[in-house]
Amino acid sequence: MEKITDLKTITAEYFQQFLGFLPDLLGAILWLVIGWWLIKLVIGYLKKFFDNKGHDPALTKFLLNLANGALVVLLLISVVGMLGIETTSFIAILGAAGLAIGLALQGSLSNFAGGVLILLLKPFKLGDWIEVNGISGSVKDISMFYTRLNTFGNQLAIIPNGELSNENIVNYSAENTRRDAITIGISYDSNIKVAKDVLLELLKEQENILEDPAPAVVVTELADSSVNLSVRFWAKIEDFWDCHWYTIEEAKTRLEAAGISIPFPQRDVHFFNHSKESATE
Repeated sequence: MEKITDLKTITAEYFQQFLGFLPDLLGAILWLVIGWWLIKLVIGYLKKFFDNKGHDPALTKFLLNLANGALVVLLLISVVGMLGIETTSFIAILGAAGLAIGLALQGSLSNFAGGVLILLLKPFKLGDWIEVNGISGSVKDISMFYTRLNTFGNQLAIIPNGELSNENIVNYSAENTRRDAITIGISYDSNIKVAKDVLLELLKEQENILEDPAPAVVVTELADSSVNLSVRFWAKIEDFWDCHWYTIEEAKTRLEAAGISIPFPQRDVHFFNHSKESATE
């Protein structure tokens, strides 16, 4: 009977404690629901603000994720405080856990830091054609840890941001115009002036080649088998490759029509009759 009485007493005590704790629990749950709704509301306003200001989509996405994570952590800490748990110890535990995770994920943190630098310094943006470490492609997505490129062959290249932020990057889309320099070799017997006139005429008749800076054809090298001419012109980014391919094809056709030969590597071979020389001696 004494055990039953003790059990009833303990149950009653715990029930009283639960009733005393119940308002705090209900208040914490209510605040969690309201806080979650407020976070969604704030993130929505921030998204509209960034969209109206015309910020880079990748930077907007990064900032929204960062703000959402910070607000969620603050909400959880406040909820824990409402439940009567000491928040200082809770924050200390989070800090220790964060340090341990940081040491275990040094590479990922390096990628995260690289992503922050890329989004802030903006060496490239979505849609730019870049080249890094021998990989070239159009920037498809910039996340916090990786940058995705869509290559010429329509393959997806995933590059860690830590590596990307520390390597040399060539951004082919950063400027509105681009200069080309096509090397064309002609034979030593050909007339250089005639070849230059033919190539200059080819450049000037193309509407997509810019007049300023003016196109030019210059002699760049007296090579082993040819006199090398450099065909130089400027064009807008969207017209560059069309002008490049057309110029190469038409240059060969028109030079041959003008009697200018485009040589291929060749060698002169001399034969000596050593047996005849030996007989004379």
